[in-house]
Order: sequence, then structure tokens, then C-alpha cells
Amino acid sequence: MRIDVLSLFPHMFSGPLHDSIVGKALEREQLELKVTDFRQYSTNKHGNVDDYPFGGGAGMLLQAQPIFDAMTAIQQEAANDAHPRGRVILMDPAGVQFTQSVAEEFAREDHLTFICGHYEGYDERIRSLVTDEVSMGDYVLTGGELPAMVMIDAITRLLPGVLGNEASAPGDSFSTGLLEYPQYTRPAEFRGMAVPDVLLSGNHQKIAEWRQQQSLKRTLLRRPDLLDQLELTPAQRRQLRDIQADLTESEN
Repeated sequence: MRIDVLSLFPHMFSGPLHDSIVGKALEREQLELKVTDFRQYSTNKHGNVDDYPFGGGAGMLLQAQPIFDAMTAIQQEAANDAHPRGRVILMDPAGVQFTQSVAEEFAREDHLTFICGHYEGYDERIRSLVTDEVSMGDYVLTGGELPAMVMIDAITRLLPGVLGNEASAPGDSFSTGLLEYPQYTRPAEFRGMAVPDVLLSGNHQKIAEWRQQQSLKRTLLRRPDLLDQLELTPAQRRQLRDIQADLTESEN
């Protein structure tokens, strides 16, 4: 996968995205990442990329021209490297909320481009370049760099071979619609806290049932809203009823 980023602060990406799993993906050439300072495409003699909004108002807006010219250069370079145009993602608080399913969708692409804004907002014409407007949540940050880094991390770990263990990503929280079950490693007992017996039993069917039950229980207790969006299997519904009955009994 190739990922391009348009940013006024390209140095912000040099640390977080060159360590850990993403850094290893770059080293193994499973991911190609290029960050472009779109100020370099300003035609203003002072290198300005923002201006006052027509009609008045607070703050400054990113101008269309530097973004358009930077996008043209990126797309030409990507095409020369046999990458299709791909998805163009605008970091915007008004966009759809970024979720695991959105990360999985983006991970199937060959080329992604992130546009990171600053100041009060964008010249509206920039949106004509965009295929997706995405938000990290209902809050406002100083720029789009941090959300872009979070999204790139979430997407990269889903690329084939990046995690090493292909079974890791499908079991993540939210990948199944449920929160992930509790996990343990050695020692089997630590400071009076023991690993559940079922995990030491070697009975894979019982372990799978326990993990499913624990995922349902954790989701019910911590994020019950997720259950409203999930179509449960008959077995999951039975487990959920048992969990709810046990919780009711323990409260009485």
C-alpha cells in the first residue's frame, strides 16, 4: 500500500510512524509512506497557504490552489509507480466517525491520500478532490496530523503480513462488533490472581465458548450501545441472556 499525506508539518510524522509495527512495515516495504509539505506548492511569494474568508468571519482558511497543485503532483507520481488514484481522505470534524470497520475498508485500498488541515477550515472547493471526510470524534484538534497518524496506524496493522500472526487482527476489539475478551500470559498465578481454569484446560471448544461469553459480558458492561448495532447469533443471544441473569442475581 502507498499512503500520501499532505501536511504543513511533515516533521510530525517522522517519529510516531517510524517506530513499532508501522516502522517495521516501512522497513519491509509492506507500506510506502510519503509526507508532502503543501506549502511548497504555494504561488505566493511569502509562501502563504491561507487567507481571510469571503464574507468575513473569524480565522483563516486554507486556500485551494496549494492543495490542488500538491494533489496533482502526488497523483502523477503515484501513477508512474503503478498506483491508482485511490481514496482521498479529508480530516474534518464534520466527517463520518473513524471506526474499525472504516479502517478495514481503507486497508483494502492500494493508495490512500490524507489531507491534513489547519486554521479555521478549508476553502470549500478543496472538497471536490475528496472521496471521504473522516473525523476521529466529536472534538476539535489544532490540525489533522494527529488523526491522520492514528488512522494510518490502525490501517497499517490490518495489511497482510504486517502483524506477523494473521489471527491477531480479526480478534481485536470492534472487529467482530464486540469488545475483546480478557487475555492472560504466564505465570498462571500472580499475587493471588489466577488465570481462569478453562484457559489451562486445553479444551479448545470450551476456550472458544468462554472467550465468546467474556466478549459479550465485557461489551454489555462497558459498551452496551454496541450490542444494539450487532446482529447476534442464536448462541450469542442465549449466552447474553445467561449473562444478564447472572448479573441480576448478583445484584440481588
